[in-house]
Amino acid sequence: MNKIIIMLLLLSAASLQVQGQDASIDTTINNKNIPFKPKSLIIPGVLIGYGMVGLVSPALKDFNIRVKNEFRDHDDKKVNWDDYAQYSPFLSVYALNALGLPGKNSFKDRTIVLATAYLLMSGSVNIIKKTSKVTRPDDSDKRSFPSGHTATAFMGAEYLYQEYKDVSKWYGITGYVVAAGTGLFRMSNERHWLTDVATGAGIGILSTKIAYWIHPAIKKAIFKEKDNLSGTVMPFYNGREYGLGLSMRF
Repeated sequence: MNKIIIMLLLLSAASLQVQGQDASIDTTINNKNIPFKPKSLIIPGVLIGYGMVGLVSPALKDFNIRVKNEFRDHDDKKVNWDDYAQYSPFLSVYALNALGLPGKNSFKDRTIVLATAYLLMSGSVNIIKKTSKVTRPDDSDKRSFPSGHTATAFMGAEYLYQEYKDVSKWYGITGYVVAAGTGLFRMSNERHWLTDVATGAGIGILSTKIAYWIHPAIKKAIFKEKDNLSGTVMPFYNGREYGLGLSMRF
């Protein structure tokens, strides 16, 4: 289990390092938007690719089982911490702003980015779940691949990093540690395989990156004249499903 923890944390750190070292191709309208960085596709691409290969690779399927058994051998208790931790990275952005520590963007811009990222992430996850039909480790259903909780957590971690990297990269690092912990708990609770978690992490990171890259176009096309945008962003739970509630006032 220690090896798995170290691997996830190293992947999180590598993602931050690649983002910090890339040369960029500037396709933005102003300096508050995030430029497209080709090298920043490496980490999410590797994570998603690993999970996709795991769908057909006997070796990776066997490794999934070994990881499951290792978690079971070390701890058979189920803790639902991951149901709440998945939201904490992106909610931290709004909490920090409320505490008087502004990030990169205004409420309007960061909320448009978050809504875009969430739609990209949740849409991708749900489509793949319905088509892949991978059975969960606990045999509860066939919606294991990829991990939606992990995707949400890594989406938020990347969002937190982008908004506060100019203040301190430690905010982003903390978000990624929480996201990695979310993935670990999904495996520990036997809700997901390692390949599910890896792909979910990649989708989450990539969704946020795309949201920042296309933000100028979305803002110009839809929200150009709506400068007085305000509202709230909160997670919800209806007894069966978790999700993101977004309320805006124009």
